[in-house]
Amino acid sequence: MLEEYKIIRRPIITEKGSVLKDENNQLVFEVDLDSNKSEIKKAVEKLFKVTVLSVQTHNRLVKRKRLGKMAGRRKSWKKAIVTLKEGDRVEFFEGV
Repeated sequence: MLEEYKIIRRPIITEKGSVLKDENNQLVFEVDLDSNKSEIKKAVEKLFKVTVLSVQTHNRLVKRKRLGKMAGRRKSWKKAIVTLKEGDRVEFFEGV
């Protein structure tokens, strides 16, 4: 598996993400917890052949859940909001 696919796990397609894409030309991805902004920028540029202007990251910490007696938790994950250069598009998101 290539390094880029280890960094970029999946796109996050939500209503807020659609608004960001339409108004600010930004994309939202779930990324590897150990990746930094420069690695995310290089991976997006290489995978989608676009120019990235900035990357914002947000760590989503463990969320504890309870179902009756059983207690558990959800995993931690990292979200990246990537701003693209004006005019660049990713066809993957066009039909959404």
